[in-house]
Amino acid sequence: MDSRTKIVGLVSGVVLMGLVGLSGCGGSITGKSTGQTTSDAAISAEVKTKLTHDDNLTFLPPIDVDTERGVVNLTGVVPTEFHRARATRLAQEVEGVTRVNNKLRVRPWLF
Repeated sequence: MDSRTKIVGLVSGVVLMGLVGLSGCGGSITGKSTGQTTSDAAISAEVKTKLTHDDNLTFLPPIDVDTERGVVNLTGVVPTEFHRARATRLAQEVEGVTRVNNKLRVRPWLF
């Protein structure tokens, strides 16, 4: 085996070990596991679906939904307190939601 083949083998081994080591760090930058990230994404998607398909909210601009460890954050603008409360109720109905932070602003003159 020549020295070039040995170097390629050594570099390949180091890279492989690094990749194996990184695979165990899923979500370490955010502090969330891969499963939690997927779960949060699924929660956000389901909340968005409920909001966009609700007859009371369909005519409104999109409500932003962000989920972090089961806590749903709603942001945007709605015309009435009824719409604000309705968005909270719908989000609370989604499985996996532990809390809803409703940051929706009521701005009736925009509608």
